Amino acid sequence: MTAPGTAPDNDIPAGDDGTPRSSRRVRHWLAGAGVTALAAVLGITLAVRGGATPACAAPPTGNAVHKGKASFYDAGRSGGNCSFPGPPADRLYVALGASQYSGSAACGSYLEVTGPKGKVRVMVMDQCGGCGPSKIDLSTEAFTRIADRSQGIAPVTYRAVVNPPLDGGLTFRLKGGASKYWFAVQVGNHGNPLRSVEAMGPDGGFRKAARQSDNHWTIEGGIGPGPYSIRVTDVYGRQATATGIRMVTKQVQRSTATLASASPTPSGSPSAPPSPTTAPAPTPTESVAPTATVEALAGAAAPLDRPRC
Repeated sequence: MTAPGTAPDNDIPAGDDGTPRSSRRVRHWLAGAGVTALAAVLGITLAVRGGATPACAAPPTGNAVHKGKASFYDAGRSGGNCSFPGPPADRLYVALGASQYSGSAACGSYLEVTGPKGKVRVMVMDQCGGCGPSKIDLSTEAFTRIADRSQGIAPVTYRAVVNPPLDGGLTFRLKGGASKYWFAVQVGNHGNPLRSVEAMGPDGGFRKAARQSDNHWTIEGGIGPGPYSIRVTDVYGRQATATGIRMVTKQVQRSTATLASASPTPSGSPSAPPSPTTAPAPTPTESVAPTATVEALAGAAAPLDRPRC
């Protein structure tokens, strides 16, 4: 567990063997088509084995209910493919197949999973290499809340938790190796899947960061030594900006900026502040940086830009 060709030019001139040029072209065209088909098949196979993000992929959002099956696993102290410092304190997490993990787009969001014995809320922390579109892999602790462990695999339904209640505001963790020449940050405690992350250094002007499959957002060339302002937008259009994020790697820096609200649906404006619950915590080897300040919280909810499959 942890644990998104073109054919060669074969249209050569005919030789002196008397074979008509058109016949030679047909044979070479068929050979080229065969090579192309083989390359395509091999490409698909390599993509599947390598865990590449499918062309049509998106995390669970909104009110859509998904039906499938759940198994379970133990990630130990790992933060999974999402590269979190560790699992959530309550150890209620889930790994998704490549299409729903969507190149880390699902990281840090929450699902409500219903099984034979009840419901559980889990945080997306990992990618499941052997899971298809309708299969999820729960932590052992989460699985035992919705089914008997002896079942091994249980039928489930699951849906996104929109605006989940969270403990505190957004967190930021600069990746090891980040510097004034290469900006790389992980955003945590956001609740809803993220649409975009932008950052601004001391020279001013927000720059858009690129999402990476390990759940970091990077800006090539860097944006200076900091401190930084970081603007985060979720898939429903809610937006928050935190300031005072320092150039300190591998430390969780907490802010009071928040995206999620108490609204139970993905439409409407942000309302009441979130109520407390358990959130992912840094491992004992990591220190927590001083609180960042909030610059703004704005943005009305907007429909998710989902690919049409």
